Amino acid sequence: METKPELKITVFSDYICPFCYVGDARLNHLRDTFDLKVNWCFLEIHPETSSEGEPISSLKYPPDTWRRMMTVLDQLADEENLSFLEHSFTTNSRSALQLAEAAKFIDAGVFYRLHKRLFEAYFSEGRNIGDREVLRRLGIEAGLSEQQIEAAWQDEAVDNRLRQYAMAAHDLNVRATPTFFVGDQRLDGAVPVAQLARAAAAL
Repeated sequence: METKPELKITVFSDYICPFCYVGDARLNHLRDTFDLKVNWCFLEIHPETSSEGEPISSLKYPPDTWRRMMTVLDQLADEENLSFLEHSFTTNSRSALQLAEAAKFIDAGVFYRLHKRLFEAYFSEGRNIGDREVLRRLGIEAGLSEQQIEAAWQDEAVDNRLRQYAMAAHDLNVRATPTFFVGDQRLDGAVPVAQLARAAAAL
């Protein structure tokens, strides 16, 4: 069997970012061609939001801007066969990011099951991934133990890595999620698969 060439990509992402869900789906297309090694750098894009959840209006987007964003999002979701419920609330993502960051260092299969379920739960099922009880169920479903889940929320090493990602984002002037780094190339937003493939081919 032919060995696929390795491709290393760094992605700045958050689970409450709808365009990150699309970007993740587009990135996955490259797995057909490459042995993809992704450095997930998680960014908490709305730390001011409560974990109980708040209406979308709390993000203070002008109504016309929000409608345009949702129109674009609907088109992108259709292209990737993703299911989005009407996006009516936002939430704090820190506990979800801590859990995913911890899972990266436990088992790749567990991490990617959790990674997929966090996006699905929030965007396709309308569940509040700021709620730790919701996260516990998703973590167990992905293959984490109760002890591993609790440890993720207490682990200073996890918090240190999240702080390092935030510092790196600041140094690199990352202002949008997702942001992809493919070698020296930077791609902002949920760019087309063809653009990701061109960046990969240029390495």
